[in-house]
Amino acid sequence: MASRLTELSRLFLRLGAVGFGGPQAHIAMQNDEAVSRRGWLTPEEFAQGLAVCEMLPGPASTQMGIYIGYVRAGAIGALAAGLSFIAPAFLIVVALSWGYFQFQGVPQLDALFLGIFPVVVAIVAAFCWKLSKKAIKHPSHWAIVLGAFGLSAFASLGVPWIFAIAGVVGLALSVMLQAAGSGSSGKSGAWLLPVPAWQALANFPVSVSTGVSPEVLAIGSFWGRDRIAEFALPLAGFFLKAGSAIFGGGLTIIPLLEFEVVERFHWLTLDEFVSGVAIGQLSPGPVVLTAAFVGYKVAGVLGALVSAVAIFTPSFGFIILAAPLLRRLTQNPWVKAFLQGVTPAVLGTIAASMLPLARSAFVLPSLVASVFAVAIGVVALVAVIRFKTPTWVLVPGGAVLGLVFGALGLA
Repeated sequence: MASRLTELSRLFLRLGAVGFGGPQAHIAMQNDEAVSRRGWLTPEEFAQGLAVCEMLPGPASTQMGIYIGYVRAGAIGALAAGLSFIAPAFLIVVALSWGYFQFQGVPQLDALFLGIFPVVVAIVAAFCWKLSKKAIKHPSHWAIVLGAFGLSAFASLGVPWIFAIAGVVGLALSVMLQAAGSGSSGKSGAWLLPVPAWQALANFPVSVSTGVSPEVLAIGSFWGRDRIAEFALPLAGFFLKAGSAIFGGGLTIIPLLEFEVVERFHWLTLDEFVSGVAIGQLSPGPVVLTAAFVGYKVAGVLGALVSAVAIFTPSFGFIILAAPLLRRLTQNPWVKAFLQGVTPAVLGTIAASMLPLARSAFVLPSLVASVFAVAIGVVALVAVIRFKTPTWVLVPGGAVLGLVFGALGLA
């Protein structure tokens, strides 16, 4: 157990430090390390865990790390993996928050991300390629993939509803195949929790009463000892409830945070909030670590810690409680049939989420920069699929190439 916990901590500390590119990139990296390289989970088990994380409120990539830790070393492993994955990004956000409020600006890292973004697209594309070989068990599954892709990319239907529809289709296909004498074959790949209860939670009020006046709160001390006694409970209460209402990915919490921390509590100005979102996206961790930026403004490092712990606590609770139930229910034949519909839908929604990322990576102001980005993406894709190059090598490599490109004045 000790060696497993050590290995989990080392892996997720590294992933947390180099995991740029958003949740799908994080998930692709986790798949590469936990499934392809170490064999801790089978592809089917990984897909099952991914579906759980997509359905539950909270940042899916962080919850996927928690799930991997649970499968590997139980509840303690879940804590080790999740905390290790969050810690590097938390420290980066706190450092950038200090820099922002100290110098009133966010560092410009365009050249760096010029090289990182194409690598991220390649990592996600390779993940889709690998998942397709496990998710497609019947020609009809391609229709589910395309349907999920279209509903996600063009109809903007929420992921829980896409999975619910796909699961029903999977049940129908199973019944039809059994009626035709062929039965349902293949292994399951995902799982669904009841949607209505969680959707109701999304509408639960997240406001807490504070004594903050309409005047915008001024920045306090670095550690926040002068304010933490006053603001610890308001920060913890707000972010616990907010962390229980993140549906469809971390970015969905941004409108909620903006209304509450800017309009209701007056903790941040609008400009400060936008800068906090940018810092959350610059860090390698989940964008919901914007909560740490808010906490830092309110009560320094201690406020950032309270906010981060509060917003991630629901994720740990949901995964640790859901994982045992998952492993039992996936043996039910009706659940298996449902899963055969959800698994292709997972592939379709991930592919749809890659579109805006690809536009950011390849549609650049100059033709030279776009060609350069495409070249990095192609090389990275070949490196992942053909040579199985670790993602933690590719991401820094892309960053170095981007910096060189920027230094030459070609960006």
